[in-house]
Amino acid sequence: QVQLVESGGGLVQAGGSLRLSCAASGRTFSAYATGWFRQAPGKEREFVAIITWSGGSTYYADSVKGRFTISRDNAKNTVYLQMNSLKPEDPAVYYCAAGRNMAYREYNLWGQGTQVTVSS
Repeated sequence: QVQLVESGGGLVQAGGSLRLSCAASGRTFSAYATGWFRQAPGKEREFVAIITWSGGSTYYADSVKGRFTISRDNAKNTVYLQMNSLKPEDPAVYYCAAGRNMAYREYNLWGQGTQVTVSS
């Protein structure tokens, strides 16, 4: 069974950058598509970005396109989210999740989340 652990969250000024990591246990993680999601207080969880198992394809929410980059290193069982030009609307708990395909609404493997805070 794959388990996911996020890290890298913290406090950053608007316009700054953070890199989140999603580390997975389990030898089959490289077979999983993986996505990043976020949930701000009082709001529903929303899709941020997703990457195929091979890293060959990526997709982003319009709100982060051009600012965030998702990548993966299957040798390290880790998926990253590089977040640049952070905005006051980006703070949230960021989660990674994985599944056998790109149908992320069906994912049932989730990490515990990491908090991102942006100061203006």
